[in-house]
Amino acid sequence: MRALIIDDSKTMRVILRRILTDLGFEVAEAGDGQQALTVMETGPLPELCLIDWNMPVMDGYTFVTRVRDVPEWRDVTLMMVTTESSHGNIVRALAAGAHEYVIKPFTPDAIQEKLELLGLVKDGAAA
Repeated sequence: MRALIIDDSKTMRVILRRILTDLGFEVAEAGDGQQALTVMETGPLPELCLIDWNMPVMDGYTFVTRVRDVPEWRDVTLMMVTTESSHGNIVRALAAGAHEYVIKPFTPDAIQEKLELLGLVKDGAAA
């Protein structure tokens, strides 16, 4: 199963990559939403995107709305992983098409639990 990590923090991408590879995902990375759209247009389509909200060039919310505008990308699971913790932004992201929302800081178990709820991880491994 393929995942795309979208975060302007290299450190955060390393942390998320470790969590996802330990769960059996193949991982690609992008530093902002615009780079992520390019990855999705040119590479194999990921089944999962982990998305930060606050990034330069294109933020995570805009990325979510752009992905949801492309019918061929309808089945990609989108999970926000961000410091944006206001109730309004959580509701906004979910209404725009995100499936889950994780607030930083998080534990590896929190990411795994969300992926299990989404049916992407079963018994500690990518489904």
